[in-house]
Amino acid sequence: MTDSIKRSLRDSKTARWIALGLISLTMFFAYFFVDVAAPLQSLLERNHGWSPETFGMLGGSEFFLNVFAFFLILSGVILDKMGIRFTIITAGLAMVIGAAIKYFALTEAFAGSGLAEWLGSFWVSVPASAKLAFFGFSIFGVGVEMAGITVSKTIVKWFKGKEMALAMGLEMAVARLGVFAVFRLSPIFAESGGASNSIFWGLAFLCIGFLSFFIYTFMDARLDKEIGTDDNAEPEEVFRVSDLWLIMKNPGFLAIAGLCVLFYSAIFPFQKFATDMLSSKLDISIKDAAAMFSYFPIGAMILTPFIGAFLDKKGLGATMMLYGAILLTVSHLIFALVPAAAFTNFVAYATIVVLGLAFSLVPASMWPSVPKIVEERFLGSAYGLIFWIQNIGLLAVPILIGWSLSAANPGVAEAIAAGDVTAKYDYTVPEFIFAGFGVMAMILSVVLKMVDKHKGYGLDKPNTKS
Repeated sequence: MTDSIKRSLRDSKTARWIALGLISLTMFFAYFFVDVAAPLQSLLERNHGWSPETFGMLGGSEFFLNVFAFFLILSGVILDKMGIRFTIITAGLAMVIGAAIKYFALTEAFAGSGLAEWLGSFWVSVPASAKLAFFGFSIFGVGVEMAGITVSKTIVKWFKGKEMALAMGLEMAVARLGVFAVFRLSPIFAESGGASNSIFWGLAFLCIGFLSFFIYTFMDARLDKEIGTDDNAEPEEVFRVSDLWLIMKNPGFLAIAGLCVLFYSAIFPFQKFATDMLSSKLDISIKDAAAMFSYFPIGAMILTPFIGAFLDKKGLGATMMLYGAILLTVSHLIFALVPAAAFTNFVAYATIVVLGLAFSLVPASMWPSVPKIVEERFLGSAYGLIFWIQNIGLLAVPILIGWSLSAANPGVAEAIAAGDVTAKYDYTVPEFIFAGFGVMAMILSVVLKMVDKHKGYGLDKPNTKS
């Protein structure tokens, strides 16, 4: 038995890092597509008639099916019941199909179609192109969140007891490189073909990512064969849907899930509006603002693997989450409170760096903490539940921000739609909302540390087994 374990594929450093590289590449392209429209807010307003509320609804639509149709919880159950290979291919296909629909929504072919005419006949305050884009993005959202929980369980499968936090940190770093790329490339793609051209390139990249997922499945099948398990077989302890209640009763799980939704609600929806916020506050072009914000994920990309390695060797996961929540709050308060006259490029870059550091600390600490709290047979469902709870926030917050932006800036949306290039939004109110999420995340981080101390999860202990 010992000889068999030594010969398994995951005990080869080269093999497990190749496996990580394959799944990380797909997540790079997935994160690229998530924010491919983020630098295009003003373009969509001027050329497609989208209001801030409509743009906010686009961000929220990614999570609609995951929340209201419970697809994320279902994804976790599918992962535990059907295995990694089935789930990862399903996720890849959903991302590609959803992205293709979103691309079609912004093409001239759709604009002149009977489908566009029919979609424009109801809910007339929202353009037909937006309605179809919502639908496509919601299907993509099912795929990308399913991919997220599957990748998390995959990393646990290959790296548990080894460099797990480092591996998760590297995967997140590669994914965030996709965010850097999209804020650099999407405005360039739009210059040469409009918003639809940016979406097209995002779709093309996703097709490459699907191939990467497909190649990984061969490695996964070989590993199962070597360790004498079948990824698609029934587990020894059959998972029951009623076991979801056992997960939900776990106080450590509830604290992690709450922290997750609060933290990410102040990050991902902010990314949708950050380009226009910087453009308005600094009075610079959208392209320059997007280039400036592209540095946000760079700090996270560089620091996350180092933080992961530190967590593997030294621990302090729960403490890192608290520090990240503090930095998150400080960043948004700077965006909200510093007046435009004092908000220089240096202040903007410094604040973006601080926010990027927060984006390193919390996820790098959070995701490797889940296996310490939840039994391995529930792991896929636990990640699915966390992502579902997170998606409730990610669905509602962009809509809230879009509404608050219009409410705090009466007449600005109409001026922009009429072609007034001098019209700008004031983002003070939305930034206070983001800062409020940060304050609540700070409070919940303290609660998590108290629960950890009481339950003995070992969240502040090293991940690597000696």
